Amino acid sequence: MNAPPTSSMLRALPAECAERLMEIAWEVSFPQGTRLFEEGHRADRFWIIRSGTVALDMRVPGRRAATIETLGHNELVGWSWLYAPHTWHMGAEATSPVRAYEFSADVVQAMCQADPALGMAVGLWVGNTVGRRLRAARTRLLDLYAPYGSGVDR
Repeated sequence: MNAPPTSSMLRALPAECAERLMEIAWEVSFPQGTRLFEEGHRADRFWIIRSGTVALDMRVPGRRAATIETLGHNELVGWSWLYAPHTWHMGAEATSPVRAYEFSADVVQAMCQADPALGMAVGLWVGNTVGRRLRAARTRLLDLYAPYGSGVDR
């Protein structure tokens, strides 16, 4: 594709790693309301958002799916492809028209296995993204469910 790496990748990956990944990316578009993936299904790709927003959601028995986080410009959508069992931990839906770079998990995994430096960089990038999102989800859950005046530090 030879598109310039997105700024989130530039900050997180060495330039040569980001460039190599962008060489195998392709541009995609999703209309508002498109489901990118469903919780429990096979995770075989990921995206970097160029424009628009994507809501990550989880199924709640007897209710509508609960939005966990909304992602936007330059953010990574999908990390389940990197970790066994390679199934989506959440669902994702375009909440506006979305333009993104899409990556094949199989191709990226093969590149990472062939080049341990690339594999380490991608693993750290995705792992740091997961860590940030878990911290943000914890904060949101505390805001929603901690009793008022419970003294929970934020």
